[in-house]
Amino acid sequence: MLRSSVYQTLYAPEGLRISDPAYNAGSRSAATFAPSRGAMMLRMRYGLSLPNFAEPGALLDVAEAAEASGWDGFFLWDHLVIDRASPPPISEPWTVLAAAAVRTSRIRLGTLVTPVPRRRPWVLARQVVTVDHLSGGRAVLGVGLGVPPDAEYATFAESPDIGDRAGRLDEGLAVMSGLWSGAPMKFDGAHFTVEEVRFLPSPVQQPRVPVWVAASLPALGGVRRSARWDGVAPIFSDGDEFRPVTPDEVSVVLDEVRAQRSDMATFEVVVFSIDLSSSACLALENAGATWIIGGPDPARFLDDAMEMATSPPPHA
Repeated sequence: MLRSSVYQTLYAPEGLRISDPAYNAGSRSAATFAPSRGAMMLRMRYGLSLPNFAEPGALLDVAEAAEASGWDGFFLWDHLVIDRASPPPISEPWTVLAAAAVRTSRIRLGTLVTPVPRRRPWVLARQVVTVDHLSGGRAVLGVGLGVPPDAEYATFAESPDIGDRAGRLDEGLAVMSGLWSGAPMKFDGAHFTVEEVRFLPSPVQQPRVPVWVAASLPALGGVRRSARWDGVAPIFSDGDEFRPVTPDEVSVVLDEVRAQRSDMATFEVVVFSIDLSSSACLALENAGATWIIGGPDPARFLDDAMEMATSPPPHA
């Protein structure tokens, strides 16, 4: 389960309060029909998302166990700094995912999420494509603005301003998409400039490695950004309230995405859930989720992660 304490550990320094939703009310081309949505949707998949607050070998052990137990995805957070006073060990996620790619054969591998604004997009483009090739086309790039901004940006004298981060995210994605095309490209933006260059190899997955965009509800800016890419990973964050989204909120997200794009055949809706019971998962699936993501309790992070990874996912 993705316990509320996971979020509390990360966001408590900014004074956020966790509130759990009441769930008991009420291959990418594989599709099934969902009568409640009246549209085609990808089959439900289940993944584990772990903080990258551990030695790399321990994270790799969880990835291998998750694949062996039948989980569909293994995802890592992407943080540099959490607690400057008492820092935990933190591993660079794309390096860990490259190692996981050669120790697994089926499970999807990616980040939830990488803050593109604090990365050089041309370096990140190379890292992601490397994992895509090592894994035989199993990489996923989750992207977001990066939180908490004071720790992740201001610590290194980088701008924590949300407008600046949003601009760098959009431009960074445009740069990476151009580089992944395998064709000569150049870019001249407010934040990034690229002289004409061609990157090879291109990703195994075409037209690109899937890009899933984090979105903080009730604002819809992130949802609209996600409609230009391959998936959305919504969370509710309003004032001091931070929690997973409810099935009703998933429906709101999908309505907004449909208003922005016509082709929903391979668009992923990636939902974090504290409750992995069959009834909660079914409610999210009926609302339109295509991935349900669970995660460990940080109070006993690695032990709990391994317990989850060695147990079958909800669909089993």
